[in-house]
Amino acid sequence: MVGKNCFAMASDRRLGVQLQTIATDFQRISKIHDRVFLGLSGLATDAQTLYQRLVFRHKLYQLREERDMKPETFANLVSALLYEKRFGPYFCQPVIAGLGDEDKPFICTMDSIGAKELAKDFVVAGTASESLYGACESMFKEDMEPEELFETVSQALLSSVDRDCLSGWGGHVYVVTPTEVKERILKGRMD
Repeated sequence: MVGKNCFAMASDRRLGVQLQTIATDFQRISKIHDRVFLGLSGLATDAQTLYQRLVFRHKLYQLREERDMKPETFANLVSALLYEKRFGPYFCQPVIAGLGDEDKPFICTMDSIGAKELAKDFVVAGTASESLYGACESMFKEDMEPEELFETVSQALLSSVDRDCLSGWGGHVYVVTPTEVKERILKGRMD
């Protein structure tokens, strides 16, 4: 979800195989660099493999260009990498968020073959996406400050995962501004 010159990314902490919970501290959000973050929902092994390939490609870009990727460029890289594997896709749904030129927030999500969905307010992915859409639509406001954005994203996440038995066990929230990155762990009902 985007705010005024900032963005927030949140995910639940449950790792499961259908109805069986494997872990309650799974990390789905990864930092590519200080201004770009990647969230991967879906099959955990594919998410880890895709993340490793993306970090490798970003490091090659840093060596060649001597700068970090812009969020839009990183989204194009993710899309191309996913489309490259379209006949045997990674079972992942990436969410990319970052601060671009003039600290303008950028968010986008994709399907498993790299078709981008750009948004100006919020994007969702994963098993609880239907309930997340409703919660985010009802709670989102334009130009929120970082602290209000954190509260909004946290409430939307926790209320949505309570309605989905395949999600939960609290949440992990990042709020990124041009000057800092705040990371917080949310406790769920089951913790």
